[in-house]
Amino acid sequence: MRQPFGQLKVTVVQGKRLVIRDFKSSDPYVVLKLGNQMAKTKVINSCLNPVWNEEHSLSLTEPVGVLSLEVFDKDRFKADDKMGKAYLNLQPIISAARLRHLVHVSSGETPLRKIIPDSENCLARESSIICINGEVVQNVWLRLCEVESGEIELKVKIVDAPSR
Repeated sequence: MRQPFGQLKVTVVQGKRLVIRDFKSSDPYVVLKLGNQMAKTKVINSCLNPVWNEEHSLSLTEPVGVLSLEVFDKDRFKADDKMGKAYLNLQPIISAARLRHLVHVSSGETPLRKIIPDSENCLARESSIICINGEVVQNVWLRLCEVESGEIELKVKIVDAPSR
């Protein structure tokens, strides 16, 4: 049975070096998925380095899975083109949220964990999980797969995580 764990707040910050899917550019948007939940950013027209800065909330349940994302190019008269996909294993930030409760971190900025890019994740560069004034946050750059180029920056935050 799935147990509630809190809320995952995901800010889709920006994209870099996204692929061209129209004549000279693309009209990208991001679809986030966690279990059966889905959230979608707005479309940024004619841009390969879009800035969204959009926050989306998803419910976390245990066992915690993987946050997946796909980037699409919005097309008016045909199916939207795929521009790559990536995923983020949420287990490290969940473990860090539990650690925060164990060590009673509540004020200031405290590093909790570092994750390095490897063949088991889509990280484009090293990512730190930190506790900022009691909130567990991970800033991450994800490398898009199944595409020539592209990265997406996310800010992931856990809200209301129990202290089990």
